[in-house]
Amino acid sequence: MSRRTLSFICQNCGAAFGRWQGKCDACGEWNTMVEEGAASGIGARPAGLGKPPRKGRLFALEPLAGEAHEAPRLPSGLSELDRVTGGGFVRGSVLLVGGDPGIGKSTLLIQATAALARAGHRAVYISGEEAVAQVRLRAERLGLGDAAVELAAETAVEDIIATLSEGKTPRLVVIDSIQTMWTDSIESAPGTVTQVRGSAQALIRFAKRSGAAVILVGHVTKDGQIAGPRVVEHMVDAVLSFEGEGSHQFRILRAVKNRFGPTDEIGVFEMTGLGLREVANPSELFLSERDLGSAGTAVFAGIEGTRPLLVEIQALVAPTSLGTPRRAVVGWDQSRLSMVLAVLEAHCGVKLGGHDVYLNVAGGLRIVEPAADLAAAAALVSSLTNAPLPADAVYFGEVSLSGAVRPVAQAAARLKEAQKLGFTRAVVPEAARSEASALSLSTVGALVNLVSEIASRGDKSRRVERDRAADD
Repeated sequence: MSRRTLSFICQNCGAAFGRWQGKCDACGEWNTMVEEGAASGIGARPAGLGKPPRKGRLFALEPLAGEAHEAPRLPSGLSELDRVTGGGFVRGSVLLVGGDPGIGKSTLLIQATAALARAGHRAVYISGEEAVAQVRLRAERLGLGDAAVELAAETAVEDIIATLSEGKTPRLVVIDSIQTMWTDSIESAPGTVTQVRGSAQALIRFAKRSGAAVILVGHVTKDGQIAGPRVVEHMVDAVLSFEGEGSHQFRILRAVKNRFGPTDEIGVFEMTGLGLREVANPSELFLSERDLGSAGTAVFAGIEGTRPLLVEIQALVAPTSLGTPRRAVVGWDQSRLSMVLAVLEAHCGVKLGGHDVYLNVAGGLRIVEPAADLAAAAALVSSLTNAPLPADAVYFGEVSLSGAVRPVAQAAARLKEAQKLGFTRAVVPEAARSEASALSLSTVGALVNLVSEIASRGDKSRRVERDRAADD
């Protein structure tokens, strides 16, 4: 006779325990245990299934060698979204899109479904959080009311799949969001780990069987991770992260995982009153309001995927009265800043122990590549010595723990983008000297050389100011 056992599932990582406990031993989160029941014992069927397990069937095995065909893609109508996905949506693929609340996930996806509907494809938008009237209001505000997008406000997965299976197969289905979906085959509340996993699995099976591309919207936790079991990220074909600061108008769509395309591409959007606008040349916008002639600012020539990107790095070094100076950074890695500060103090003689240090990447962009070390160090020394850097110069290079400046990849593309935007000089590692460029290259072999050059520029600027004050 079967008996019913209880298990406690962590809603953060999906780990199962036999009894309740305040802290999850797997992920360390507190108060995330939720009780879920399952049938077990002699004669019990697998949990959630209404019929006994069937006997396995034989299937054909294919050889490894054979003709490979590139997966057919459907352009979304948004070039920045196509750039991140690798050229469009693949038939039968499932994408998981995550982002902070209010960042613009629903706006982006309603624009994508409207673009596909206007191109003659069947596009379906299913909301589990808003009523149909609310989705219509957003579409009208964005000027998309005339698009033939099919809407529904539904959370039952079985009903959704049955409705989508009727008639012509949709080319794109948006589920907003997966945390609100529930399936009858699982006895737990919507939003729990088991329900999210089961609902996602049912929708993935529908996508693979029908050939429809399915986009799942996922909530995120306080640290920016997609809520629910991590196994959902392994089940889907692509995971996209929609990033940005609420106080900035720029939004970054980044591929975290992609089985059908690159994972280092980004799409740049600007939030406007009429929705998200694609930014074809983000470098020009990131530098449009740059503070020319101010100390503590340096232009970094970076690479995001295959796209060169110029962005301003701002630094402020100020004396502190606290026993422990503050180290605050926005848009860059905190550990990377600590390393650059340690190298400046150990190998360059820059004393920052009595100063607060603030570093910011302008425009709300987050930089992850180590090539920004040289630009950050230049901005920090410029702020400390009150010596403005040349307004027509860009910086890139990786700083090692020994104080040497190491080369970085795709230097030619960085220099070409800088030249296109009117920059005439570049401070680069010595290995980039051979790169063909019309810019005047200043190579740096060690960070101490750049620090001494900036310090001498600051001394010259102070002498000029003193002479001017004496003449007055």
